[in-house]
Amino acid sequence: MLYRLRLSIGYDFARPTGAGRQLLRISPADLPGLQEVQQASITITPKPTERSTFTDFFGNEVTQLVLPAGLTQVRFDMAGRVLRLEDETELDLSATLDGLRADLNEVTDLGPHSPHHFLRPSPRIPQVGPIADFARKACTAAATMREAVECLGLALHDYMRFDARATEVDTPVAAAFAGRHGVCQDFSQIMVSGLRSFGIPAAYVSGFLRTVPPPGKPRLEGADAMHAWVRAWTGAEAGWCEYDPTNACFVGADHVTIGYGRDYGDVAPVTGSMRLAGGQSTSHSVDILAED
Repeated sequence: MLYRLRLSIGYDFARPTGAGRQLLRISPADLPGLQEVQQASITITPKPTERSTFTDFFGNEVTQLVLPAGLTQVRFDMAGRVLRLEDETELDLSATLDGLRADLNEVTDLGPHSPHHFLRPSPRIPQVGPIADFARKACTAAATMREAVECLGLALHDYMRFDARATEVDTPVAAAFAGRHGVCQDFSQIMVSGLRSFGIPAAYVSGFLRTVPPPGKPRLEGADAMHAWVRAWTGAEAGWCEYDPTNACFVGADHVTIGYGRDYGDVAPVTGSMRLAGGQSTSHSVDILAED
């Protein structure tokens, strides 16, 4: 599927700001055999005093910039064109739990996609006893690791309720799980915590999700959203698979990847620091338009 993407993130400040340094992770990723970026550009308004691009440890493209002092508004706009291929995996070649442990012992690579980076707790995804118990009950009957991923995703989808107002970006996974509600970030980080507790390496994925309007209804501008899902390592032969617990499905052509990390902190769209002397408000919109 060929998509045109547009993302806009805006900030309005109650009082002029001091200078700030920001990191943006908002460009779609170029993934051989899965996702081809044909064009991508980022526009920053007002123009930063410094700007550069680098690739972080996990292979994500990062735009680094310095903003001048005295701002009352700032806006980040990304425009891109991406060819997203469908995952054609049909056979379950994933390992059993014992087989997964044996495969992990054979992995000596510590590069960006090594499963060893995604097996232990991370800053935003600690080990949580109730989540571990939930994952063990959901996954115990699974014969393979791909089945375990699906079993936990389905169980979480049934247990949790999507509620855009229930949590904040820094809500702990334990609190979101106890409240049984949250957004895609919460669903995904809870699932990552559960998979890791079960011995399955799991990563957090940031990206876009194309939404389809109800039959007979027009598609609205800005109706799509930034999204998050899970990447799980299921053994040496099957490798990584991706699952969307918010929508209870394996990831397909409607999902466009931005980047991978241990948790949200590694792939947050905007991070950095800026001196403020008052409040601020934020706006966010995404459009994904299919060309074929």
